[in-house]
Amino acid sequence: MAVIRTNSEDVKLLARLMRAEAEGEGEQGMLMVGNVGVNRILGGCLDFKNVRNMNDMVFQSPGGFEATQKGYFYQKARDRDIRLAQRVINGEKIWPASNALWFFRPAGDCPDTWYDQTNTGRWKAHCFFAPSGEDCPAVY
Repeated sequence: MAVIRTNSEDVKLLARLMRAEAEGEGEQGMLMVGNVGVNRILGGCLDFKNVRNMNDMVFQSPGGFEATQKGYFYQKARDRDIRLAQRVINGEKIWPASNALWFFRPAGDCPDTWYDQTNTGRWKAHCFFAPSGEDCPAVY
């Protein structure tokens, strides 16, 4: 059962974002990007107070995703990516992105915090950061 309200176009949009942001990180990395996106919609907190749906989340500016500025993002969603997107929409959470609202790819080690958010871990090249349960209870 879905944890956020979506339609088929929303699922395809998330699938394209997941692929464009993390295809090089494999399916696991793509699922983690999906977790971050779904958490931003669920959260309604911090930088994401006005994010209410998939379109708001994917195209948020400032604070959105770099991939939306690249041509690769605008390619058609593939069936495999759509299935991955549906998994996170249905509530599958992958650590260290389970409660994360942010991720980035540092040149070296992951910092302990990023914009006052706690590092929850690293997957391949990306570091993930989550708010406290007090600041954003809806992602926990």
